[in-house]
Amino acid sequence: MSFPGAVAQRAWHLIDAKNQVVGRLATQIAPLLKGKHKPTFRPNADCGDNVVVINAEKVKFTGKKLQQKLYYWHTNYPGGLRSRKAGDQLARQPTKVLRSAVLGMLTRNKLRHGYMEKRLHIYPGEAH
Repeated sequence: MSFPGAVAQRAWHLIDAKNQVVGRLATQIAPLLKGKHKPTFRPNADCGDNVVVINAEKVKFTGKKLQQKLYYWHTNYPGGLRSRKAGDQLARQPTKVLRSAVLGMLTRNKLRHGYMEKRLHIYPGEAH
């Protein structure tokens, strides 16, 4: 075949997030989703692997980020900008903390939205 991406070999990576810093963990996950660790990597092709992250509720933040870092979203109503501190977000939705960190390190294009986001599987506990 002349197109090397047609037979992409997709591996599964299991990552334990227990006692890991959020940003440092995200820098390990993002290249796996992109496929940058493979010799057949091309920036315009989908050649990334599947990543399963367990124990997302046990991640750590450095410094005072747990009390000071804010997560924003909009409700699509006028004046609907909402925010939540990292500690509250980690207690309510622990998977969204790590997902937003990883997706913030990926380029915003069709590969990310169509393929890479679907291959990131985050679970709050041990069971997956």
